[in-house]
Amino acid sequence: MRNLFLYFGLTTFLVVSCEGVSGVKPDSKRQQTHAVHDEKVKSENENIVQPISSDLKKVERTEQFKNGVSITWIEEGKGEGINDGDVVLIDFKVTLKDGKVIDGNHLLKKKAIPFMVGFNMQTKGWDFAFKKLKVGDYVNIKIPGNLARGEQGIKKEGESGWFVPPNAENFLTVQIVEKMKPAREVDGVKVWVFEENKKNKEVFEEGKAIEFHTMISAKSNPYYYNSYRERDPYTMYISDKGIVPGLKKALLGAKKADRMLVFVPADQGYGDKGLLGMVKPNEDLFYNILVLDVRGK
Repeated sequence: MRNLFLYFGLTTFLVVSCEGVSGVKPDSKRQQTHAVHDEKVKSENENIVQPISSDLKKVERTEQFKNGVSITWIEEGKGEGINDGDVVLIDFKVTLKDGKVIDGNHLLKKKAIPFMVGFNMQTKGWDFAFKKLKVGDYVNIKIPGNLARGEQGIKKEGESGWFVPPNAENFLTVQIVEKMKPAREVDGVKVWVFEENKKNKEVFEEGKAIEFHTMISAKSNPYYYNSYRERDPYTMYISDKGIVPGLKKALLGAKKADRMLVFVPADQGYGDKGLLGMVKPNEDLFYNILVLDVRGK
């Protein structure tokens, strides 16, 4: 299943990064993604949110868009609107037309997970639809195949057939729980720490080295680099040359086991030069980061 999860944005990050830390590989018989004791798993399972049902509440209204996306509001929120670069905490599931569940935070035993809008963490249909929503909205979203997994679909891992057939419509049921505030912000660089081990006290600073895995996206080129795929985590020092300035600023103060989403504005990234073949001039960057270690030189 490992390669299968590489098709999914944040879900990918949570599953693959857990493998990088613990050596546990996800498979169809074991959805647990952390090597934990049975009693801890039992305790956590008591709080797991069940897959969202589309018929829990009375439908209020539906809006159909020219690109084929439709949104049905089950419950309308009263919070602020959602824009590119926002990180929202979501409770969601994704199904196919036949009802088959293909994704959802419940598969990771999470009540909700963070999602950054505008960087194709999932599919183009997600980014389009989320910018029509506000905090508190509880909706069903139909995403046409060309704005979902497209012609490539997703093949079953290690066998014939399709996990997601080519051009299959996706049906996303999602509740926008909250808009998350950055844990820290400097020079336009924003850092959301969505998991941390507070027992870890050593932080990345001058004179320290930090080792981390990351997946990097630009709006025009989602996940153009994936250190998991390359099996090559970064090791970085403050004094290193040629590093994106905003990335250094984001990692200052980070600790071992921190899981972070990072927004780097263009002027703290590759600026008006861009990165040949990867990042357009004046394009913002998005990082999924798992800190593996912080240590002295």
